[in-house]
Amino acid sequence: MTVDHEEFDLPLSREANERLHALVPGGAHTYAKGDDQYPEGLAPVISHGEGAHVWDVDGNRYVEYGSGLRSVSLGHAHPRVVEAVRREVGRGTNFVRPSLLEAEAAERFLATVPTAEMVKFAKNGSDATTAAVRLARAVTGRSLVALCADHPFFSTDDWFIGTTPMSAGIPDTGLTVTFPYGDLAATEELLVRHAGEVACLILEPATQTEPPPGYLAGLRALADRHGCVLVFDEMITGFRWSEAGAQGLYGVVPDLSTFGKALGNGFAVSALAGRREVMERGGLRHGEDRVFLLSTTHGAETHALAAAMAVQATYTEEGVTARLHALGERLAAGVREAAAAMGVGEHLVVRGRASNLVFATLDERGRPSQEYRTLFLRRLLAGGVLAPSFVVSAALTDADVDRTVDVVGQACALYRKALDAGDPAPWLGGRPVKPVFRRRA
Repeated sequence: MTVDHEEFDLPLSREANERLHALVPGGAHTYAKGDDQYPEGLAPVISHGEGAHVWDVDGNRYVEYGSGLRSVSLGHAHPRVVEAVRREVGRGTNFVRPSLLEAEAAERFLATVPTAEMVKFAKNGSDATTAAVRLARAVTGRSLVALCADHPFFSTDDWFIGTTPMSAGIPDTGLTVTFPYGDLAATEELLVRHAGEVACLILEPATQTEPPPGYLAGLRALADRHGCVLVFDEMITGFRWSEAGAQGLYGVVPDLSTFGKALGNGFAVSALAGRREVMERGGLRHGEDRVFLLSTTHGAETHALAAAMAVQATYTEEGVTARLHALGERLAAGVREAAAAMGVGEHLVVRGRASNLVFATLDERGRPSQEYRTLFLRRLLAGGVLAPSFVVSAALTDADVDRTVDVVGQACALYRKALDAGDPAPWLGGRPVKPVFRRRA
């Protein structure tokens, strides 16, 4: 459904957002899904989705990007995944002892990610990354966690959130330090300064830019030399970079790695994986002090593990990662061409790997601008494109991408008008969208 920018309105979504805020702190269960991330009054509340499309409660249909914060990479209600889930739901999903499916899911995962030797499943990424940190501390006998300062999110737990502007309620333990991505010298200086204190280095192996040549291998060598555990957070890179994750693509094996998001295609499942000698410390077959690694009532629900197995089979049999890259390349080329044609190519900037595209909105002086992001998002929404990012799903068609590029062109024409006026305010329709991590509401 496409309507004129000035006429576009979401009355039922606004009403639903008010209901949500009255009942749910923040109005959503993930801050990145909050209505403050969208133009005022134009935060769609979703009714349902199918493939690469979603419908809001007002009846509008959108081409959707960033599906489920990158988790629904095959598209909504993927038939193979739905059938696997339906089969297990009818057989019971949670028992007082492990199901055989847990062994089958572990075998499938370790066959897909052969650089890992053991795996333990959970429900969300934060539990998995915190378990990796706990395990690293236990194995090394050290307390400090060194995380990459250039990566936006690792966990809801204190060791990470305490480093963000939203640190209210978290005591300052001083047990987290940071290092810059791509700078081996700075990381080694950190390890030397805190000699014998750093339990682990944790980072996303790649984000918007490719790792500098030799960087990941250099980190591996630094971790070995300084006796700390190397942890790759593959929540995003897992499957989107390759079926075997970034570690499989770049050929550098971490001690521990964490997976989630695409693993379940919208169903709640995450994984902590790694070297046997490290992972086994969270088990029963060793003589060391036991580590309370992961123990979740719902961590091995059969329907979620069945979803993960179906996702992995689909990726490997249908070449999904290659399709994501092809779709992303088509989209990025189209958006860049549309932006350039409207004279805003230096202001609307597409970044990242083709399978994981994001965009930046820059003002007249080339500075990141929430105001111009608001203007851009308003026009996309009015054109039937829901795109907090340009992260593709495999359910998109070439026609979906071409339609998106057309709407982007319309948004860029408005962008040009605002740049010429030197003020985007007349096109915002209210307060600008806000960053997730900020100290005050």
